[in-house]
Amino acid sequence: MKPDLEVVQIGRAESFKAWEHGYPFRTVRWHFHPEFELHHVVATTGRYFVGDFIGNFAPGNLVLTGPNLPHNWVSHLPAGTEVPLRSRVLQFSETFIRDATQLLPELAAVLPVLEASRRGALFSAETAARVAPMMADLIRASEVRRIELFMSIVGTLSRAQGTRPLTSESYHPDPSGFMATGINEALAHISSHLAEPFSEKDLAEISRLSPSGFSRSFKRHTGMALSQYVNRLRINLASQLLMSEAAMSVTDICFASGFKNISNFNRQFLRHKSLSPSRFRTLLAENAVMEDAA
Repeated sequence: MKPDLEVVQIGRAESFKAWEHGYPFRTVRWHFHPEFELHHVVATTGRYFVGDFIGNFAPGNLVLTGPNLPHNWVSHLPAGTEVPLRSRVLQFSETFIRDATQLLPELAAVLPVLEASRRGALFSAETAARVAPMMADLIRASEVRRIELFMSIVGTLSRAQGTRPLTSESYHPDPSGFMATGINEALAHISSHLAEPFSEKDLAEISRLSPSGFSRSFKRHTGMALSQYVNRLRINLASQLLMSEAAMSVTDICFASGFKNISNFNRQFLRHKSLSPSRFRTLLAENAVMEDAA
C-alpha cells in the first residue's frame, strides 16, 4: 500500500512546525512528507509502522523519521474512544538544517542523528524523558524561545545514547513512486498552487480519476471534503501573512491566500479562528506591545 502525502505547512515567520494532536486525527494514517519529524507519544498504547518496521509503542515513545520515510502510529482503543492529546510533533525541513549548519558550524554535531533518522531513529526512555518537557514547552513558545528549545532538543538528540535504527538496511523510501498515486499528485498540486484558482475537475484530471471517484478518494485520504481542506490551508497561509507582512492590507492578504472575495475570506477566517482577520492582526499588535513593555 502506497503512503499518502502529508502537506506540512511551515509558516513564513517560522523555522519549523511544532504542534500536538489527539486521537483519532487526520494525520493518523500511513503517510510521508519531505520534512524530518520528531514524534513523541504522550498517551495510549498501540502499534507503529516506520518503513518496513512494525513495533509496539507506549507513552514516552520518541522517534525521529527522516525525509519521505513513511510512518504511522495506531492507538489500540475501543471504537468511538477519543483522546484529547495523543502525540506532540516537531517537523523541520532538510533545507532549514543545511542552511543553519552553514551559519552555525557547531550544529554539525546533529548531522549523524539526522542521517540515522533516514531509517527511523528510536530513542531510549532516558532521552525521551529529557526531551518530553521541552517538546511540551515548544508547542506554546514564541519568538526566540522557540529557537532556544529547538536547539536544546536537537542537542539532546545528538548526545543520546542507545539510539537504534528501525527499518532494515535494504529499505529505501521512493518518493517518486509514492507520488505516482493520483491523490498524492493532487495534494502536491494544491500545496504548490494554493493561491491560484483550480477546480475539483482539474484535480480529478491530475489524479486520473472521475470527479465522483476523486471526491470519494480525496475524502477517504484526508478525512474532509476538498473545499474544507483547501480553506483550512488558505486560512493557515492568511494567518502567516497577517503575522509576517505588516505592509499588506487584509484585502491584499485575502487575494494572496487564494480567496476570490473578501466576504468569503472573512467568513472562513472567523469559522477557523473564531475571530476576524482584522481582530487577529490587532491582537498580534497588542501582544507585541505587551512583550516590548515587559
